Amino acid sequence: MQELENHNHNHNKNNTKEKKEKDRKIKHKSAMKHFATIAITLLFLFHSTTTTSAQPASSPSPPGPTNITAVLEKAGQFSTFIRLLKTTQVSDQINNQLNNSNTGLTIFAPTDNAFSSLPAGTLNSLTDQQKVALIQFHILPSLVSMSQFQTVSNPLRTQAGNANNGQYPLNITAIGSQVNISTGIVNTTISNSLFSDGQLAVYQVDQVLLPLDIFRPSVAPAPAPSSPEKKKPSTSEGPSSSTTPADSTDTSDAIGLGYWRGNDGLFVGLMLSIWWSL
Repeated sequence: MQELENHNHNHNKNNTKEKKEKDRKIKHKSAMKHFATIAITLLFLFHSTTTTSAQPASSPSPPGPTNITAVLEKAGQFSTFIRLLKTTQVSDQINNQLNNSNTGLTIFAPTDNAFSSLPAGTLNSLTDQQKVALIQFHILPSLVSMSQFQTVSNPLRTQAGNANNGQYPLNITAIGSQVNISTGIVNTTISNSLFSDGQLAVYQVDQVLLPLDIFRPSVAPAPAPSSPEKKKPSTSEGPSSSTTPADSTDTSDAIGLGYWRGNDGLFVGLMLSIWWSL
């Protein structure tokens, strides 16, 4: 009996040890799993941070293409110029050149008041081709900054055509900060710089730039010289009062003869007085 109790006691004791050992192994295994989870998480975070820092910073998206009408609409007071740019389709030419060329453009934009100052009917009297040339006359085919006006060579070429043959001359002179513009008909100045982005420069002018080829004053031809009229003798005039030398002699003789005839009595009396004195 005593041996049976000792056997049971030893069996329970062994079971307790096995259970404790088993619990220890479970806890150890759980701890290892937890540690492995933390390690994997830290490794992932470290890898993600390293990859992100190694990538270059993304550059800002490039700005949209420059649009001349949008620039003028934002500036205000250029509705007439905008309308002409659209109706002549010059605005499309400008936008295409800005987006497909590196030379840039310079535009002189007249205000609405500048167009209102033109004589009535000026724009309506122009043909479609002349309207295109008028708008192109306000555009230089390269970018010119305010400081570069100090050194430009006159006359400047515009998109309207050649400046050296007297058709579309545009002369610009800069005195200090003032930039003067002359077309041969109009003299004005740049009153404001509206826009500049390294590709397009837009300047405000307070007069419409009128080119000589379209607005050259017409000169009336000089009248042909008239041939001098010959003076015809008038039949109503009397005989000429002028006398020839012969006429003068005849007149003198007549006067002398009349003198002696008028004094015959005096002569006779004188002769008789001399005779009686003898």
